[in-house]
Amino acid sequence: MSHRALILSIVVAVVLGMGVYYLLTLRRHLSPPNAQTAAQTARTRLSEAALQPAGGQNQTITLYFPSYADGKLIAEGRSLKLATEDIQRIKQVLLALIEGSHEGHSSTLPPSATLRAVFLSPDGTAVIDLSQEARADFTPGIESEDLAIYSIVDSLAANIPSVKRVKFLVQGQEAQTLDGHIDLTGYFAPEPSLIAQTQ
Repeated sequence: MSHRALILSIVVAVVLGMGVYYLLTLRRHLSPPNAQTAAQTARTRLSEAALQPAGGQNQTITLYFPSYADGKLIAEGRSLKLATEDIQRIKQVLLALIEGSHEGHSSTLPPSATLRAVFLSPDGTAVIDLSQEARADFTPGIESEDLAIYSIVDSLAANIPSVKRVKFLVQGQEAQTLDGHIDLTGYFAPEPSLIAQTQ
C-alpha cells in the first residue's frame, strides 16, 4: 500500500467515525424523552410551591395509594405545610396523589394529569375536575379504576374532615367512567374496607 493510499484510508476512517458520532448525538437530541423522565419532571414541578404554600404548619398527612397485587389501598405518610382553607387542602392532597408515592407504591393517576378545579359544598361534597390526561396511561381493569377512585376519596376524607363524599368531573363535564368500568355519575363516600391493615 502506498503512502498516499494509507493517508487516504486514515482520513476516510476518521470522517466515518465523526459521522457515526454526529448521528448518534443527533438521535439522542431528537428522540422524545422517555416516560420515566417525563414523570420525574412532572413530580418535580408538583413538589414545588403548590404542595408547600406560604403559611400553615407542617403536618403529616395520610395518602392512600393502590396496591394492585392485593386489591387494597396502602397508607403512606407525607409531611406537608398544610393550608388553612379546606379548598386549598383538597388541592394539596390531590396534587400529592398525582405526584405519586415516595415509597414505591402504584400511582393513583398519571403524572400528566392536571387538577383543573375544586369545589366544596356546605353538605361536604367535594367536586373535583380533572383534565383528560387523568384517563391516559391508566392501568386497565375494573379493580384498578376502583382503587384509583377510592385512593382519592379516602385520602381526602382522612385529611379533611369536612369532606364527606366526592364527585368527579373530567374537563368540566360529568364523565360516565374514568376508564370504562366504574360509573362516575354518582357520588363516592369513603370506603375504609379497602385500606390494608398495618401489622
